[in-house]
Amino acid sequence: MAASPPWQVKGEPVVVEQVVHFEHAGASLEGTLYSPAHGDHLPAIVVLHAAQVPTRDYALYRHLSHDLPALGFAVLVFDRRGSGASTGTLEGTDYEQLADDGIAGLHAIAKNPLIDPHHIGFWGLSQGGWLAVLAASRTHDAAFAISVSAPTVTAGRQMEFAVDNLLTIHGYGAAAIDQARDTRRRWQAYLRGSNSRDDAIKALAGAERQPWFGDTFMSTAEDLTVDPKTSSWRKEMDLDPMQAVKGTNVPLLFIYGGADPWVPVEDSVRSLQSLMQSRHDIEVHVIADVDHTMTINPHETMSFDKAWMLSQHPESPAYFFILGNWLSKHAQTQQQ
Repeated sequence: MAASPPWQVKGEPVVVEQVVHFEHAGASLEGTLYSPAHGDHLPAIVVLHAAQVPTRDYALYRHLSHDLPALGFAVLVFDRRGSGASTGTLEGTDYEQLADDGIAGLHAIAKNPLIDPHHIGFWGLSQGGWLAVLAASRTHDAAFAISVSAPTVTAGRQMEFAVDNLLTIHGYGAAAIDQARDTRRRWQAYLRGSNSRDDAIKALAGAERQPWFGDTFMSTAEDLTVDPKTSSWRKEMDLDPMQAVKGTNVPLLFIYGGADPWVPVEDSVRSLQSLMQSRHDIEVHVIADVDHTMTINPHETMSFDKAWMLSQHPESPAYFFILGNWLSKHAQTQQQ
């Protein structure tokens, strides 16, 4: 190992890492609890996963695990079931089970004598942001939830928005976008039970021949289920995230990027602002010129391959200021 430069000194606070194991719904889940070396009665955050970011080694989570201990927080980042060191499988797993995995993580670290069990909340980005709010709505033990870049429209509406933008960025015109939309509507109608399988297969088969089909996140005609009731997407595509928001009774923070092509930010914010007229514990921020991962990205490509996702991490100063300020007001314990 190369020696450190003579001018380099260790930062403070020193972050202590502790491996955490817990069981839930047939899976053995493993994560790491990051905490400052000194202090007790610590507030804590359980991280829930973005769809393409399932393990604790992704750069997306580093600002939480390495920086929040400086604010006096402990942070649990665990490997999602079926990924990394966690057993189990995603097959047949719904949003509720993934949220409940996070709740099981909350209960696991609540037993740690360094943690204040009454000040543990959830953080998530993208799908993880939806799961963070869902988890907070499914347990009385959560103290807060932070949702970053998570839509409050249905998953079906969000994917239509994202695919339109993905095809546009990749240079396809209106005809391709119209065909992709029509195919998605006919495919989803079949899953809902309002369209025939033959019609869905016809639409998918036609779309498969197009160069843009790989960017649409749809089933192929060959793989189309013969029993729509068994499709996980059937349930997910029409779920209303606002029901989970309305089901919480803890402070909620929502942060969006003003240059996010994956999420219909205006629609999402509009839904939240309507609720905020009666809920004064909800805070919403839209950060200009910031993308889905809170990155300042003037050349958006909407990449989502593993190598790209491993390296993506927040870099917007406004995001860090908003997160730190909100946590200091809503999540800090009274004793340190």
